[in-house]
Amino acid sequence: MNDPAVFDQVRIAELNAVYAPLHFEERIQRLYQDFDPAKVLVTSSFAATSAYFLHIISRIRPDQIIHFIDTGYHFPETVAYRDYLIELFKLRVQDLRAEDWKHRFTTEEQTWKRDPDFCCSINKVEPLEAVKPNYHVWVSSLMRWQTEHRAGLEIFEVRRGIIKFNPMIDVTREERDAYIRAHQLPFHPLVAKGYSSIGCTHCTVAGDGRSGRWVGKPKTECGLHL
Repeated sequence: MNDPAVFDQVRIAELNAVYAPLHFEERIQRLYQDFDPAKVLVTSSFAATSAYFLHIISRIRPDQIIHFIDTGYHFPETVAYRDYLIELFKLRVQDLRAEDWKHRFTTEEQTWKRDPDFCCSINKVEPLEAVKPNYHVWVSSLMRWQTEHRAGLEIFEVRRGIIKFNPMIDVTREERDAYIRAHQLPFHPLVAKGYSSIGCTHCTVAGDGRSGRWVGKPKTECGLHL
């Protein structure tokens, strides 16, 4: 029943109508009632404020597997933050990686310089695409205020063969920060150094919002959510 292959826009609209009035935590709780929990895919970048999303998931479904896309180009601080949150929230994390020869190609060719979209495709998009057929619904922590693209997203949508669930899409920056303060959640170590959005070392510098990502290029998304 919840196979994305049989979902149409009418059903997606019905889900959006039912979930829209709910608080984002209630949305996540209901998801595990409306969908097979074994078919729920959760991903996290373990970036700037990922503790916010992961704290909520760990409270609602402690045994949920969290998929982390290991691009091979993460800051050491990101890996340390991931390990710290795993211990803090008792997370079950599974790393996803590109095939060794493909990743090696991007390193040798420095593809992030001449074609960052291609680099992201190899090291981020393809590893996730490989596991998506095992799931029916993909949970993200996207919020509308983050980018122009995300500003147009709904709670539910069908995207590239899977039902995308954005339970926090209408959460404001102020609401997020208030939750972080209330639960005394730890920020990524680089936040204190002026990084607001944190990706790979080659394509990230300090900056407000996502201004520090892919500086000098029109790119604003890695491609996972397009």
